[in-house]
Amino acid sequence: MNQVKNDFFGLGIAPGLLAVLDALKFTVPTPIQDKAIPLAIEGKDIIGVAQTGTGKTLAFGIPMIQRLAQGRGRGLVLVPTRELAVQINEDLTRFVRAFKLRTTVVIGGESMARQIKQLKDRPQIIIATPGRLNDHIESRHMRLSDISILVLDEADRMLDMGFLPQIERIIKLIPRARQTMLFSATMQPSILKIASSHMHLPVRTEIAPSGTAPDLVTQEMVFVQKEAKVKVLGQLLAQYTGSVLLFVRTKRGASRVARLLRGMGHSAAEIHADRSQAQRTEAMRGFKNGRHRILVATDIAARGIDVTDIELVINFDLPDDIGNYVHRIGRTGRAGKRGHAITFATSDQRKDVKDIEQFMRATIPVSPHSTIPSEPPKLEAKPVVKKPAFGRTPRRSNRLSKRR
Repeated sequence: MNQVKNDFFGLGIAPGLLAVLDALKFTVPTPIQDKAIPLAIEGKDIIGVAQTGTGKTLAFGIPMIQRLAQGRGRGLVLVPTRELAVQINEDLTRFVRAFKLRTTVVIGGESMARQIKQLKDRPQIIIATPGRLNDHIESRHMRLSDISILVLDEADRMLDMGFLPQIERIIKLIPRARQTMLFSATMQPSILKIASSHMHLPVRTEIAPSGTAPDLVTQEMVFVQKEAKVKVLGQLLAQYTGSVLLFVRTKRGASRVARLLRGMGHSAAEIHADRSQAQRTEAMRGFKNGRHRILVATDIAARGIDVTDIELVINFDLPDDIGNYVHRIGRTGRAGKRGHAITFATSDQRKDVKDIEQFMRATIPVSPHSTIPSEPPKLEAKPVVKKPAFGRTPRRSNRLSKRR
């Protein structure tokens, strides 16, 4: 028996799925897969705490496919972004064929009519963003009465994006006699509230404490003047040769930086909320196949990009949310490969950098590319000269003069 089956065989995975794992050359289960798959196959509710890039899709996908193939019902996977929905669908499609199951993606920015047609074909697995799924529910094109397995993937991100009301409404329409799996990189109080309200005796599996940076990603912090960011960026891009994922804070900033990069002779695509779904899909496709060396993105893509060969992540701007720093840098150093992350910060953002370091419980090394000293220079205290009695001014000593 080969190494793949030795590693995955004891997890309770069906032979058909083991054969797919073998064909895809999945050699060793990741820690979250090793812990979650046996529990999920038994039908238990699970709270999985793990960072991005740790194999969560297969941790819930393999048990979902196996259980749906053995009985009735359908599966629903809720995710925060369109890109993540598409990525999960691509991952699961490689496994469902062995059981003649079908998947569909329900996301904004795409044709409602086409999605309605696909839903009428009764796919066994639906991957959806909460907003678009609620649109279909309101128009009565989607019923949830036969959902037997619910997955909330990147739950903390969905809550950060304000999807809690939609999620609550969706869950209320799903039978209580179901299996629920919740995966999150952080365990904030709102996540625990969902777990206590909508899960039955969930088993918690935590791979790394909240805020833990990926092991295979090295980091450096560049303190730079705002007006010098583009110049330093050009120097760094000349230093590295591989693919680069570059994060900016705003949609307008993403367009501006992408335009500047193209002016510098780099092949760069952009992905943010102002781009149509077709444009976002094309940008992702071009980045994956190497047509675009650089992908400029806002945090909308921080948890929706699964490309194994990203050499470098650059945070051109600090994220608005501290937790997104870990998700951003987790886009490199995937599938056992090493990666590197470089972050730009201005002098007035030192407190933000300290907050990120406290969140990760680690110090980020300061880069030699920095144009601003890592610590503000300490001013030497001037000696206090006391006025002598009777108004006479004292003569300076040689020692004090030399010191000055």
